[in-house]
Amino acid sequence: MKFKAPVNKNEEYEVDIIDLTYQGLGVAKIKDYPLFIEDTLPGEKAKIKVIKVNQNFGFGKLEELLKKSSDRVEDVNRDYTRTGIAPLQHLKYDAQLKFKQHQLQELFDKSKMDVEVLPTMGMDNPTQYRNKAQIPVRLINGKLQTGFYRKHSHDLVPIEDFYIQDPEIDKAIVVVRDILRKYHIEPYNENKHNGVIRNIMVRRGHYSHQMMIGLITRTKKLPMVDMIVKEIKDALPEVTSIMQNINLSDGNGLLGKSTVRLYGKTYIEDELLGLKFAISLNSFYQVNPEQTEKLYSTAIDKAELDGTQTVIDAYCGIGTISLAVAEHAKQVYGVEIVKEAIEDAKINAQKNHINNAKFVTGSAEEQMEKWQAQGLKPDVIMVDPPRKGLAASFIESATKVAPNKIVYVSCNPSTLVRDARRLAEKGYVINQPVQPVDQFPQTVHVESVTVFEKK
Repeated sequence: MKFKAPVNKNEEYEVDIIDLTYQGLGVAKIKDYPLFIEDTLPGEKAKIKVIKVNQNFGFGKLEELLKKSSDRVEDVNRDYTRTGIAPLQHLKYDAQLKFKQHQLQELFDKSKMDVEVLPTMGMDNPTQYRNKAQIPVRLINGKLQTGFYRKHSHDLVPIEDFYIQDPEIDKAIVVVRDILRKYHIEPYNENKHNGVIRNIMVRRGHYSHQMMIGLITRTKKLPMVDMIVKEIKDALPEVTSIMQNINLSDGNGLLGKSTVRLYGKTYIEDELLGLKFAISLNSFYQVNPEQTEKLYSTAIDKAELDGTQTVIDAYCGIGTISLAVAEHAKQVYGVEIVKEAIEDAKINAQKNHINNAKFVTGSAEEQMEKWQAQGLKPDVIMVDPPRKGLAASFIESATKVAPNKIVYVSCNPSTLVRDARRLAEKGYVINQPVQPVDQFPQTVHVESVTVFEKK
């Protein structure tokens, strides 16, 4: 017999909001059938309209709030919700931190794992933290505009103040936008795959205040390039680098293969935990420097290094964790699949006069096997994997070399918990509480540090 949902599209209901999903949607139930509703919070009563009905759950739209949560923030900017820039902006900050702690705790509990999750480390100012922007440029009503896409679409919402970005970056985007308008540079049209300028990218050093402007173009040639570069330079004294990235594809990828220097250096410099880093246009560098320092310090503290250990840093990027660990370890080995990142990591080691860190290009899984075959015996393995978590083959070879500890920096609670189960099968257990860190305030994402110890 086919299941029939107890609700139909366009019906209206009065509901109690009982929970928040990990995407930040309020949850209501009608005869045990869950409905997910944007912009609602636990403890609220709402009048809603059903907008989508699936087999096991549906979606509703908020029509009217009948009772409000004491955790609700009143004056929010609808554009930040519509575009997904700040999906949790309607939730008070201390409640956001609790939500993130709860999200992790609930996943461990559901997995029947006896793990304690500590309160989330937050920020004094949970806005204006991002040190990097990638902003689409489109033609709207005959005018070149910058902004952000409405969720689940490619309709651009023009925005000048991005709320979670460094305000100097916001200003720079408007300056560059106006210069591009002045020289009648044609914005990219993705339907026709024509036009010139696709995106504006800006990076700004949190401590150094050096700024990089990246112009991402569909064409190899940028018309009036010399005038544009001169005007950007004159208008923005912090700019030490202007780069053009050429993306010829008609897909959604942000950057193309070729990057050209238009002015200044090919990188900006910034500091992290007292170390200097060179950051190029396509370097992976954490976007919230203040919280990254807390995150990495926590990971290093939990590794309990005394200068005698050998450490492997898998997924090492441009060497941020490896180089911070180096002064506490005997030898550090870093591996990363992105060739340019490893080149950056080697330069960063030289910049900081660090001689006990060795970097190789390769996939963490394969390199782990090679090191294992070479008889490398790490005391600690540090991992900071992408959202998809650790590959099963990595867990296999990492546990075979039998480090005392695996320190896991995670950006995705569900893959962390999955990997925790796999590591437990290999004899690695969590003996101390997990520490969440709020790397992305106003959004649903949460980073965390977990230590696995050999039984």
